This record gives sequence, C-alpha cells and structure tokens, in this order.
Amino acid sequence: MKQWLPFELHCHTFHSDGKQSLLELAEAARELGLRGVALTDHNTMTGLSNRDEVVAATGVEVIPGLEWTTFFGHMLTLGLSEYVDWRNLSPFHIHRGIEGVHRQGGLVGLAHPFRVGSPMCTGCYWEFEVSDWNEIDYIEVWSGLFPSIRRNNARAFAMWTDLLNQGYQIAATSGRDWHVSDPVSEPISATYLGLSDSLVASSGIVAAALDALKRGAVAVSMGPLPQLRVGQSGREGAEIGDSIQVKQGELTEVTVGVDFTAREGHWELPDHPLEMKLVSNKGELAVLKLTRDQSHLTIELDLTGVTWMRAEMSGVFCNVHTLIGFTNAIYLSEDRGGGDK
Repeated sequence: MKQWLPFELHCHTFHSDGKQSLLELAEAARELGLRGVALTDHNTMTGLSNRDEVVAATGVEVIPGLEWTTFFGHMLTLGLSEYVDWRNLSPFHIHRGIEGVHRQGGLVGLAHPFRVGSPMCTGCYWEFEVSDWNEIDYIEVWSGLFPSIRRNNARAFAMWTDLLNQGYQIAATSGRDWHVSDPVSEPISATYLGLSDSLVASSGIVAAALDALKRGAVAVSMGPLPQLRVGQSGREGAEIGDSIQVKQGELTEVTVGVDFTAREGHWELPDHPLEMKLVSNKGELAVLKLTRDQSHLTIELDLTGVTWMRAEMSGVFCNVHTLIGFTNAIYLSEDRGGGDK
C-alpha cells in the first residue's frame, strides 16, 4: 500500500541566499499543508545542523539536499549524507558529480532548466551536456509560483515529454525555489510522493520519499491530487511510476481519479468539472470529466504501441483555465504471452 504525501523539494535558508531559518521554513510548510521539504541550499549543507530538532518541533520532515550552483546550470541533489564537491565540473563533465551523489545513494535532478540565465540569474539556464539521461533521476518541470503559466516551465515540460518519447524513465517534479516564508497570493504547487507503507515503517518517511521519487511514484498539483492506474481484469495493475505488460490489440482498463481531500483548504476550485486528459507517446488517448461527485472513472483503451502514459488535470484555477496538475508516467510494454510481469 502507498500513502501520497505532499512535499516541497526546492528550498533555501539564510545559510545560502534565503531569508528564513530551517525552523521558519518548516513552520510555513506545515501551514501550507505540506508533509515535508527538501533543504537545497546553494553549495552548502550547514543549514541542516538542527534538522532533528526542527522535525521534532514541527512534524515536517526535512530531506537533506544541496543545490549545485554553477555557471552552467543548477542541479538539485537529495538524500546526501556527506557533501559532494561540485567545483571540478565543466560543461562536459556533469557525470563526475552525478556519480558522487549516486555512490551515496542520493538522487540528482535538473533545477529550472529553462529559467533565464546570466546576467539575471547566473547559471540558472541548463547548459551541461548530459551524455546519459538514464543517470538523471528527475527534472524540475514546474518552478516558481503559479508554475503552469510560466513559459520556461512549458519548455521544461516539453523536454520531459521528449525524453519519455525517447524511452527514458525520468520523474518530473515541481519546485517553488522557496527563499522567504512570507505569505504569498499566487498559488503554489506540491510534489506528491507515493510512499510505500512498509518502507515508512522500516526506514522512515525520508527514505520512503526518496524511494518514491527514484521510482517515479510522483504527481504534481496546485490543487487536488490526480490519480492514474492501469490494469487488466484478473491481473495485477500498475500505479504511477510502475511498469506493466499489456496484450496488444486488446482493451485494457485505465482508471483516472482525483483526490479532492489532498491539501484540502489550501486551494480553491470553482464548481466546474475537471478535464482529465490521458497523454502518451502516441499523443492524446482520451479526455474525461471528473467532479467531486464522480471523482473516478474507468475506461477501456487499446494501448497497442503505447510505451508510456500520464494524466493531465486541467480546469479553471485562479480565474485562468490552465493545467492544474499531472501524474508521472506509467510505462507499458507488450505482453508476448510469457506470463504476468
């Protein structure tokens, strides 16, 4: 079983260029209905010195991290136990640093890859050469406040889609790039991670959150939580981030849903149906309408030739018709009769 918990995965304190302490960050996150944050100060981990005390005082989990801030791009690193040096990285040798993070069991993600760069934001635009995208764990496709309406995020979202089409299984996240804990009027998005109950019980929430991100058990939303499941009758189904084999030429059950209780009270929606679009490497597969009264629908689709599929949730939000949230992908392959996967 999984529990889907909301996180903010890109945060700063006054240990780099933020204007908040870790305690102030965690308190503000709790007020926004977030279950955890990742502290990703620029090129330092000193802000984590009182992590245990902050978690105990607020109930908000803190994932240890670091944002490599270079002239050629910003990379988020999560789950580190020790500092990984970034200073020897050139535009053509980003994998040196990635290897150091992965040796610790950590994860790496591209931060705001298409944000305007120098001189407005030194190194914010991604220019590193990635020779093996299998080594990238996630991409921050939504950055900042009200992320769905930002053009640079549209480019990052398209980049992620293109990589999925090339066969890479890379997770997509949102990141507020949170520097100040003052209240804001613009909507925030949360990255929901599907934590394994058994791993939470054995290793704790932080380990389970990192495991979920690595597996792609991720959904992103400014409002309620979009849900997706693929499964055929009599067979084990697949949830977000999973892989499943399907019989070509046969109809497969696909269930789309919206959890309206997720961070309830921290967002507002007019009383209109939400449009749930099923998108894949073959383009748009179906469009469904969901409401609070009918929050889940199951349809049958011929998924022949589909290698990945996600759900995109759109509607009126803050007086704008926009993408409100999306799931990460479920990955599909052809069942050639060799048994269940």
